[in-house]
Amino acid sequence: MDTAYRSPSPAPRAPRASEGPGPHRVPFALRAPFSGRTWREFLHVLIGLPIGVVMFAYAVTMTSLGAGLLITFLGIPVLAVGLVGCRGFGALERVRARALLGLEVHAPEPVRAARPSLIGWVSGVLKNGASWRHLLYGLLHFPWAVFAFAVSVTLWALGWGLLTYPLWRWTFPMYLGQDGIQLYGDETHGFYLDTPFETAVTSVIGLLFVLVWGGTVRGLSQVDRLLVRGLLGPSRLAGRVTELESDRTAVSETAAADLRRIERDLHDGAQARLVALAMDLGLAKEKLREDPEAAARMVDEAHGEVKLALQELRDLARGIHPAILTDRGLDPALSALAARCTVPVRVSVDLPARPAAAIEGIAYFTVSELLQNVSAHARASSAAVDVWRSGNRLMVLVSDNGRGGAHTAPGSGLAALTKRLDAMDGLLVIDSPTGGPTAITAELPWRD
Repeated sequence: MDTAYRSPSPAPRAPRASEGPGPHRVPFALRAPFSGRTWREFLHVLIGLPIGVVMFAYAVTMTSLGAGLLITFLGIPVLAVGLVGCRGFGALERVRARALLGLEVHAPEPVRAARPSLIGWVSGVLKNGASWRHLLYGLLHFPWAVFAFAVSVTLWALGWGLLTYPLWRWTFPMYLGQDGIQLYGDETHGFYLDTPFETAVTSVIGLLFVLVWGGTVRGLSQVDRLLVRGLLGPSRLAGRVTELESDRTAVSETAAADLRRIERDLHDGAQARLVALAMDLGLAKEKLREDPEAAARMVDEAHGEVKLALQELRDLARGIHPAILTDRGLDPALSALAARCTVPVRVSVDLPARPAAAIEGIAYFTVSELLQNVSAHARASSAAVDVWRSGNRLMVLVSDNGRGGAHTAPGSGLAALTKRLDAMDGLLVIDSPTGGPTAITAELPWRD
């Protein structure tokens, strides 16, 4: 039985020290230049220039060499080697983005050779879209790295240099023979920043540049994130394939768990009763001539066992897919389900038509699981089930006035239900503060 209602929702995570104070205390513009994230992103920009130079040189050289040799047989394998090298640089960039930008980008789909040979491998590399995206990244990243490096380093040097001007102004008269930074000068006149007021104004201007530098580095890093995520990660089609494979695994695991549950219920319930029934009838048959009254009592007891076995089989069949759902749809099926709940349940189903049988089944199963939780753990005095269609989505809302605290912690029934819905492109949203009330919304794709 699900234990989702037995413990309160986990407390919000406290911010780490490296994250700095919250936005309600210090504005972003003031805290950005002094946060660890900004300095990590600035380091990413600094390292990006030499890496961008090497990537650009490699990409242009190998592409030009391969294109120039296309009139011979060597051009195609040279181009394939160039693309593989670009994929290697892409792997380095993903590691760098993970370490300095906190961006987790999965590796793209691997190269699949048409056949196990050199020609098959070359063909697989050239047909792989991710390889060409890595080449495009090498070409685009270089000009962007130059621009980002020039802007960020200029603002950094100017801002921090002017901000700390009072600390190093003494170097001018000692080593350069002038009073300070020269703003203007000719053969007869010169203007230097040397008075206390001018030094203070210089520091204030430097602080403004530092603040601009912090926000600029954050903005430049966002472009880096877009480049890495868009060109060095898996394609949308590959991501969808991976998602479908994960959903297929979840569906297989769910089906296997359901089969094990059915087998266990049959073995421990109806099957055990039928075995006992067969033994009782055998004994009754032996006593029929010797003691008809005892045989009649045994047959009567066996008749009661038959009723219990039939009831268990009905409950088991109803748990798999109730006949009322197949024959009459969600409204009567959910009403029958609510009638068996230990808490009074109001049911409202507003659907223009019946969805596909698979969607009906998962919606029924979802309501069944949630109402079991209400009966077992919510300590509620009333509950409600609302079902309606919103666009191309089937919406199921189960609410109660119980003690709340529902969550999807690993191992809970709601976690398993979330996986089941996710396998159907569905979604489970829980609003259950400690003390209640609880409102759990399930979204499913509408399929006729």
